[in-house]
Amino acid sequence: MELFGTYPSWSLLIVRVVLGVIFFAHGAQKLFGWFGGYGLKGTIGYFQQALKIPAPLTVLAGLTECFGGLAVLAGFLSRPAAVGLIIVMLVAIAKVHWANGFFLNFSLQPGKGHGFEFNLALIAMAAAVVVGGGGGFSVDRLINPW
Repeated sequence: MELFGTYPSWSLLIVRVVLGVIFFAHGAQKLFGWFGGYGLKGTIGYFQQALKIPAPLTVLAGLTECFGGLAVLAGFLSRPAAVGLIIVMLVAIAKVHWANGFFLNFSLQPGKGHGFEFNLALIAMAAAVVVGGGGGFSVDRLINPW
């Protein structure tokens, strides 16, 4: 498996673009307060108080989501960026979602958070990028077309 190697797959392109958009948006919420987020100060406060995650790791998670999402979206260093996103989702499952079971809380039952099914879907998408690379129309493919 090469760092820039990828298959010219349309399916990987679709997975990569959607995964990149989702993570960029969530990372931008955490870092910049965009899209209704709380910004870095609010995110650090929540992560420290509710999740017992120290500020440097909170910043790292936000940077990984935002810029890892952009990297996956562009298909640049897709594989290592996707590994970072998987790690962030595994921490999210362990610290937040596991206690709520598998399913999302679609009924919005008070006092119950969402389960880990969405995180698992994102992990599967990122794993596809780790295995196959960025796919068609990726910077990785331009760097290493073989």
